[in-house]
This record gives sequence, structure tokens and C-alpha cells, in this order.
Amino acid sequence: MGEGAGNDEQLMPFIHAANIACGYHAGDKDTMKRTVELALQYNVAIGAHPSFHDRKNFGRTPMQLPLTEVYDIVTGQLFILKEIAIAAGGTLRHVKPHGALYNLSAKEPAIADIIAKAVKDADAALLLYGLSGSCSITAAKAAGLQPVSEVFADRTYQDDGSLTPRTMPGALIETREMAVSQVLQMIQEGTVTTVSGKTIPILAETICIHGDGEHAVVFARSIYTALQNERRQ
Repeated sequence: MGEGAGNDEQLMPFIHAANIACGYHAGDKDTMKRTVELALQYNVAIGAHPSFHDRKNFGRTPMQLPLTEVYDIVTGQLFILKEIAIAAGGTLRHVKPHGALYNLSAKEPAIADIIAKAVKDADAALLLYGLSGSCSITAAKAAGLQPVSEVFADRTYQDDGSLTPRTMPGALIETREMAVSQVLQMIQEGTVTTVSGKTIPILAETICIHGDGEHAVVFARSIYTALQNERRQ
């Protein structure tokens, strides 16, 4: 959130946690402040969404950087948002890397380890969100952080549990029926069906919806309603 999509307030009633852009791929201090204030208004947990310093490509292009630089860009963004959250009367609760940084940390142990170190050094009480079953979760546990296994409502999966790259056909889920069905399967059955039709195990502790997605508000409302209905049964 805070990425300029214009739908942050519409999404807030249907979510429990917000991953807020910290200025490196989108947003600035003003958007961070406004998004933090919205999160506090709707009692939504505040999370940092650090990225590669790459506004041109919205942080979705992989960059090969020295690990020390990865450490610095993560901690720098965390401290910016943490300061804004505290000034607004809130607290920073979690961290979720964005885009290419997230995807690299899911499959490259060295990147996952340095991100986990950066988060722990900034605040060992922070939760670290990572792709379910990936290096990110392993690194968080090894660092002594509390990992949160993340699954996606609006993306499809490969047989190895990775997300289908956006450059490939079928990477995005386009209908709310498919989004709701995938979420319920992941929560109720602990599995997800891949693009090849294979069923693989998955742990769903938090569900991601991309705020800049075309169907973000519809998906969020539909999934929220479906989960509320499940709880009543």
C-alpha cells in the first residue's frame, strides 16, 4: 500500500495488515504518513515493504548487489517507516520485502539471510513475512525472528512452490471466483493447485493481495466475506 494506486482507503476495511511502500519503489514520506494514519484509523497492522531502489521498474527487476548494500537498503527503509509510525502514535509490526527483493529472498539463501539479519538488527520483535516454504522462512527462523508464511490470492504457483513469474502467461489470477477458491483451498486443505494441475502442500498464515492489482478491492472484499462466512459455519 502507499504505492499510488488510489485505493488504499477502500482496501482498509477488508485487511488486517498493510505492507507500506517505503519510498524506494514507490511512495514518499507524505504517502507513508497518510497510509500509516489510515492503518491506525482502521486498526490495521503496520508493515514495512522495503524494495530495491528502483522506482523506474517499480522494484520488480532483479538487481545483483553486494550483501552489505542489501542490508543497508532494508534497514534504511525500515527506520524511515518506523519513525513515521511512532510519530503517528503507532508501531511497526512486520516487514515484507517487495517485488524482486522478495522473490530473490525466497530462492537465494544469502539474500534471505541478510534480510533477516537487517530486520533483526533493526528490531528483533518484528515479524518477517516470506513466501511459504521458501528460504525466507528458513532464514527468519535461523535468525531468531518470528516468520509468517505468506500465500497469494492473486498469483498462480509453479510446481516448486514459487510464484509464476509475471513475464509468463497465466501469472495473475483474474477473477474473484478463482481468487476465493485458491484462498479457501490453501487455508482449509493446506494445498495449492499449480499451473500444471499438480497439488502441492502450502502453509497459509497470511494472505497477500497486491494493492496495485486491477481487481484488488473486489478480491479483498470477496475474500474477506468468504472467510467471515467460513468462520460462522
